[in-house]
Amino acid sequence: MAARLGGQTAVVTGGSQGLGLAIAAQLLAEGANVSLWDREPDSLARAADELAAPDRVHTAVVDVTSQSLVEGARDATLERFGGISILVNNAGISGPHASVWDLSLDEWQRVIDVNMTGVFLCCRSVAPHMIAANYGRIINIASVAGKEASPLISAYATSKAGVIGFTKTLGRELANTKVTVNCITPAAIRTAIFDRWPADYVASLLAKIPMGRFGLPQELAAMVAYVASPEASFSTGAVFDMSGGRTDY
Repeated sequence: MAARLGGQTAVVTGGSQGLGLAIAAQLLAEGANVSLWDREPDSLARAADELAAPDRVHTAVVDVTSQSLVEGARDATLERFGGISILVNNAGISGPHASVWDLSLDEWQRVIDVNMTGVFLCCRSVAPHMIAANYGRIINIASVAGKEASPLISAYATSKAGVIGFTKTLGRELANTKVTVNCITPAAIRTAIFDRWPADYVASLLAKIPMGRFGLPQELAAMVAYVASPEASFSTGAVFDMSGGRTDY
């Protein structure tokens, strides 16, 4: 199983830290070359050092809301590794916690641009190369918030619901190719950001999960690796729930 992704190249957006870095480490461990796309040069440098595989790790400084930067990162990855067989759209922001009437247009638009338009731009940029290669795996990281209504996160929830809808549409468009498109909808995954949140807010998130615990980064990474593997060949346009029982669809 350790080499089931051998010879493949994976792009992980938002790959320099947190969940993106955990996903990149898992894909690397399973044999893939990995290109980390992120806005933060210093974080990218630290991530590359941590992964400690210079021959198999590439980094690109890119804002996923910029078409030209996305296309530049794609070209740099293709030049380095010769192809892209896996795309993990992980980059995202939560945006402010605010009522709809208190949310500014700029705040709303920024969340939509990063979380939803960024996925569109990366898929549009990479999918033609996967089609030409007659193989590809696209995995979009959505959220349980895209399935369930929650107050004070209208932009985030809307963007993640949009990612689910986009995944289903692109999956149908590519169903007659060897390129699959799926998404994963995690509930809260414990990362360092929890340390910056109020205790009562963290407790409210936990109370929604029937299993009574938060997800772990390595659990999400393992699911991504499966969906990215040849074993998941009959799943496309699918939503893989990872919510500890929080949702039932």
